Amino acid sequence: MRTLRVVGLHEDGKSIVCEDPARRERFLLPADEKLRAAVRGDVPRLGQIEIETESQMRPREIQARIRAGESVQQVADAAGVAVERVERFAYPVLLERSRTAELAQSAHPVREDGPDVRTLGEIVAYAFGVRGQDYSQATWDAWRGDDGRWIVALRWTAGRSDNAAHWQFSAGAHGGTVTALDEHAEDLLDPHRTPRTLRAVEAESPEPDVEETPGQPTLDIDAQPDPTAAKPKPKKKAHPAVPAWEDVLLGVRSQRG
Repeated sequence: MRTLRVVGLHEDGKSIVCEDPARRERFLLPADEKLRAAVRGDVPRLGQIEIETESQMRPREIQARIRAGESVQQVADAAGVAVERVERFAYPVLLERSRTAELAQSAHPVREDGPDVRTLGEIVAYAFGVRGQDYSQATWDAWRGDDGRWIVALRWTAGRSDNAAHWQFSAGAHGGTVTALDEHAEDLLDPHRTPRTLRAVEAESPEPDVEETPGQPTLDIDAQPDPTAAKPKPKKKAHPAVPAWEDVLLGVRSQRG
């Protein structure tokens, strides 16, 4: 890398004239905001200018998207810049989201008769224990919804399924309150309620087969009679044998019948 020296301001008043002392070559350097930030040693401003130059997405928009729940990678992909360029603006917002998720765990779930005396974190931890699930593997997050209110989410894996529960968090006295936004959230607030995933499995379980007892026919309660089937003939009633007329005349006991 060659070292240049500043000669002076160009006649256009918008560029700095620099010179290579060894080769006597001269260069023009735009006297723009980026140069002024570099002279001041304003590194954050330099990074902001780079993003504004390389992408149409401004730092304020980056932070707004992070605050709305997007990840650094998602924003970087949308902006078309490196992850490192987004991280410097996302970091304070990510801290805000993490802090909100932590505060929400100390909030009180809203019940029909008012806020619960227990906190969201206490109830959820107890629910995981009742189900025999590892609460330490669950992760909390928070972001602002379209209406500007905070949404708190808990994500965990049960078996092969990935699950998520969402609450609306309202900060306030004594920790604030949370309101369930979906069925997973309602299930966790009622530890003794059968989880939705288990109810779905139970609903899809086939009915047990009816075992047939040897020697006994199986009764089909749904079967309908076949109108074309031949009806069984009624049995004739047994009558006493009538002697033939010749036996009566000769006085001989009939052997017929």
